[in-house]
Amino acid sequence: MTALRRPLLWALLPLLLLAGAAFAFLASDPLAPFAGSVPPVEELTVERTILDANGISVRVRAGGSEAMRIVQVQVDGAYWQFRQDPSGGLERMQAAWLHIPYPWVEGEAHHLAFVTNTGALFEHSIEVAVTTPAASGERVHLYAVIGLFVGVVPIALGMLFYPALRIGGAGAFDFALALTIGLLVFLLVDTLAEALELAGAAAEQFHGPALVWLPAGVTFVLLMAITRRRGAPLGGIALATSIAFGIGLHNLGEGLAIGAAFGTGAAALGSFLVIGFTLHNITEGIGIAAPMLRERPPLKLFLALIALAGLPAVIGIWIGSFAFSPHWAAIALGTAVGAILQVMVEVGAYLLRKSRAQGRSWASPATLAGTMVGMFVMYTTAVFVQV
Repeated sequence: MTALRRPLLWALLPLLLLAGAAFAFLASDPLAPFAGSVPPVEELTVERTILDANGISVRVRAGGSEAMRIVQVQVDGAYWQFRQDPSGGLERMQAAWLHIPYPWVEGEAHHLAFVTNTGALFEHSIEVAVTTPAASGERVHLYAVIGLFVGVVPIALGMLFYPALRIGGAGAFDFALALTIGLLVFLLVDTLAEALELAGAAAEQFHGPALVWLPAGVTFVLLMAITRRRGAPLGGIALATSIAFGIGLHNLGEGLAIGAAFGTGAAALGSFLVIGFTLHNITEGIGIAAPMLRERPPLKLFLALIALAGLPAVIGIWIGSFAFSPHWAAIALGTAVGAILQVMVEVGAYLLRKSRAQGRSWASPATLAGTMVGMFVMYTTAVFVQV
């Protein structure tokens, strides 16, 4: 017991000394002479806007070193009464709702300005005023149907290529695996770009890029540790499950973007959008099926993989429509980036291992063609389905 206590005490000693030094620094406040009479720097970020029959409601988050108080609100150049919930000053990182009984006009733009007690002015624009959808059973059902068409249906259609790819032989196997790598490359770039864009919209105090890179790194390391705990890279059904999981996280982020667009009126509920995403995501089903071409998995496994990869799109649309937040969305997409990168490593290792076992080069014409086709198809279909 004594042998265990001694290392623990030596580990706690530096932490205790660090805590004591921090307390002494804060208590003495040696930087006080440098503060002078300079007013505190203030930051205010608008995280969400709701338009309904009662007017305009915005969720704001405060930044800066000291508490700030919003004393006036302008809408289209005129001062308006407002109600803050919770009321009072906003501490650093604290969020509040501002309810403004303004008679906004459908389809028009409105400009808001928030004035603090120090005279600082923060502006926010509503490009197109559209009623924010309220949560209801009918709307939840509608978004679930859209999520199924966007996520589940195309993946199921893509997995129907499984028999044709299985008959194709070694060339078709290499092509399908390389196609998976190509689509994952596009998903990685696309997800990373969306994550960094959302991180930029979050409050500065969240250190936007860290919301993406840290979850991505942690997710990648954890998944690699879990999948390689036995020392061997994944293959077959295990690799297909890993691919479905990574694609599911991507589709969660895709659903968040679609839901947020629906919630702000930036996307039309038209058949073109649904069909476009269906075509865009069919390749994902092929990518999931590719590692299983040498096996005969049961039907229930195909259904489970379809659900794992596709259903997160439904969840993402629900969250994006009714409870969207840029920093949480950035974290979700950052996690997806790490998962997709881990899947890319595993698929690449699997393809390389199979090629060496059969005495073939991994850079065969089928492999190169599959990678190029995967990226090309994902890019060209993505061009037509912007929300």
